[in-house]
Amino acid sequence: MGKKEIYMGKAVFITKCMLAAYILTAGLLLLLAFMLYRFGLSEKVVSICIIGIYIAVTFLAGLISGKRAGKKKFLWGLAMGVAYYIILVIVSLIVNRGLQDVAGNLVTVFFLCAASGMLGGMVS
Repeated sequence: MGKKEIYMGKAVFITKCMLAAYILTAGLLLLLAFMLYRFGLSEKVVSICIIGIYIAVTFLAGLISGKRAGKKKFLWGLAMGVAYYIILVIVSLIVNRGLQDVAGNLVTVFFLCAASGMLGGMVS
């Protein structure tokens, strides 16, 4: 197998992992929205749940990528966490049309996503 096929295989795998992560995120956020509607959760509880969803999803993405990678698992997990964060920021910027609503938590969410993805890679 040539280098081109190896890189294409890795790119396809990363894309599949990110797609699965965002589908899981969407499902969990829909569940959270239902719980908010049904039980009238406070804003603080919703914020904590959203951060928990980010952590759980990036952990699972890191776990899956670490299992497949075999070597340097923690780096693959870290890469998944950072990729998840980058896509999250881009979508937030598009939806919010700027950084004013997102800027307060950018650094915190970055470290949470990166660390949980890396932890998932190390556990695998």
